[in-house]
Amino acid sequence: MTRERPDPSELPVRDAVERYLRRRRSDATESSVKSWKYRLKIFVEWCEGVGIETVGDLRRYDLDEYNDLRSGKVAPATLEAEMWTLKTFTRYLDEQLGAVEEDLHEAVRIPDLDPEDRSDDVSLRRDAALALLEHYRSDPSVRATRAHIFLELAWFTGARQGGLRALDVRDVNYEDGFVEFHHRPDTGTPLKNKIRGERPVGLPEEVMGYLREYVREKRHETSDEHGRLPLLASTKGRPTPNTVRNWSYMATQPCLHSPCPHDKERETCDWTIYSQSSKCPSSRSPHKIRTGSITWQLNIGFPPEVVAERVNASVSVIEDHYDWATREERWQRRRDRMHSRREYVEQLGFEVDDDE
Repeated sequence: MTRERPDPSELPVRDAVERYLRRRRSDATESSVKSWKYRLKIFVEWCEGVGIETVGDLRRYDLDEYNDLRSGKVAPATLEAEMWTLKTFTRYLDEQLGAVEEDLHEAVRIPDLDPEDRSDDVSLRRDAALALLEHYRSDPSVRATRAHIFLELAWFTGARQGGLRALDVRDVNYEDGFVEFHHRPDTGTPLKNKIRGERPVGLPEEVMGYLREYVREKRHETSDEHGRLPLLASTKGRPTPNTVRNWSYMATQPCLHSPCPHDKERETCDWTIYSQSSKCPSSRSPHKIRTGSITWQLNIGFPPEVVAERVNASVSVIEDHYDWATREERWQRRRDRMHSRREYVEQLGFEVDDDE
């Protein structure tokens, strides 16, 4: 007796999402799958709420309607991420299962964002930063390259783009383990806060080792028009601000170490081209690295005053614009502070005089 084969178009939307996520677990990180699951959960709940029971019921109009609904509720960068996930899911339904009308995924609209207009909720998060750093540190072919050193400096100093661009070879103090930021407006590298922006920033010993290797072996032997030796040097000398941004986009693409979260192949993806790198939804500008670094430094227990000094910003500005910790991260900080202050709490007691 032949078993009747199921019609893929009759697959409930919720079951289709679960099937899709199971297929993706073999070629994606758990954090990526978790993100996709959350985004598609919202879509499933919307479908069930409007009476779309199976994937075969999905129409182009439905995808446009969902886009309009979400665009009024979330930030543009969040909408972009959600629509990319939905587009990939509907392509799977079409090309892998044949469960929906042909090319249905083409109806999913992806917002065209200027990378500098992305909201701060897409800062470079700790896990992403550590995965990238591990990639650069563990692969001899990319270790101590300019891309690697740019990311080490950006993440561990939390400095602004202008500050990173302003660093000279002479600003690295290997013996004491820090880099110095100097305001040098007369030779083309002013700091945002001028003299008040000058400061030394300490770095871990391991980072200093990579810096030494880079300067000794892989830095371009060039000077700028003022005869200074830029630490992050291009073949023509000191990079322009736009060049630094492009270096940042190229250095932070997750496909350097893991499968692309946007279902592209690195070998054929236009976003891996220098001039197109800003279009990658997962690449990050120097400002987004700075935001992620500041949040991370606070999460690991650095007092706000210390972080403020390292990154040259006031505590209030950090709290209002740079601290994008999750609710759980903020609770953990409070618990850590409570434990560190326990010795003071013990001093709040007093002894009762038994003679009274």
